[in-house]
Amino acid sequence: MKRNQPAERCLQACILMMTALTAAAAMLSAQESQKPEMPAADLVRVSVANEIAASDHPKTLHMFCSHKQTPKVSQTRLYVETTDALAAMLIAVNDQPLTEQQQKGEDDHLAWLMNTPDQLRKKHAREKEDEARTLQIVKALPDAFLYEYAGTEKSEAGMGETGDQLAKLNFKPNPNYSPPSRVEQVLAGLQGYLLIDTKAQRVARIDGTLARDVSFGWGILGRLDKGGRFLVKQADLGLGDGAWGITEISLNVTGKLLLFKPLNMVSDETLSDFRKMPAHMTFAQGVELLKTEQEKLAHAQHPDPQHQDQHANPPAEQTAEQQKAPQ
Repeated sequence: MKRNQPAERCLQACILMMTALTAAAAMLSAQESQKPEMPAADLVRVSVANEIAASDHPKTLHMFCSHKQTPKVSQTRLYVETTDALAAMLIAVNDQPLTEQQQKGEDDHLAWLMNTPDQLRKKHAREKEDEARTLQIVKALPDAFLYEYAGTEKSEAGMGETGDQLAKLNFKPNPNYSPPSRVEQVLAGLQGYLLIDTKAQRVARIDGTLARDVSFGWGILGRLDKGGRFLVKQADLGLGDGAWGITEISLNVTGKLLLFKPLNMVSDETLSDFRKMPAHMTFAQGVELLKTEQEKLAHAQHPDPQHQDQHANPPAEQTAEQQKAPQ
């Protein structure tokens, strides 16, 4: 029987079209199933409420490592959170161990803080003020911006909780928002996106760029230049207690302070190796822990030469015995 080639080609085309339509429908169905159940603004509000609630709980203390890169230098520090204040020790500059003089400077500064309670209290107060300003910014997020969904991403190391889906929300300034103080004023010119862990309902990433210059006090107190960028990531620290923490901070901001003083903040900082500390860790205990950890790192980088020699060169007696052994 002679085959009807035009009809056969038509049938093949129909089959291909149906296959493509089926695949497209499956993709659309998958996207619909992944679509968040609440409006974008509501998801932000719920997530911010969870950030505030987490900050209100008794803080879990941690030790962690920071690597901060600026255009001129990189610095690696160890930190220990304590009930008195944050204890910190510089352990490397440009990925090189400290010189003897640099190490002495770190030790002297920590000893001075331990032996000067008034200065330690002032340090603690400054840290609390910084935390309060950060919380002010977080509290303003639901009202300062207008949000819209822009797809989803998978969580990654240092951002969100492993395996969770992250909702991407683009944001732009809310024209009806009036900053209540200078702290929130920087938000007026910011646009970018959030990544929110939809399972944990926590903010995993804030990535914002200044779309215009932002002035403070009519420009007298300061100005941030258009194009400045802020990036903050946070994640579940994986310690089994649900604690989240900041894992990366990136700043590229220029401007002026008090009309004339240049402002130039350019840095990339990653925070890692989080370990849980005792709930009542004091500053003095934290300093001792820093010293112990620094000594471990120094030993790992420069093992005991005598220990190395014992392995590299066997004792003379052993060598003599080897020489007597039959060939």
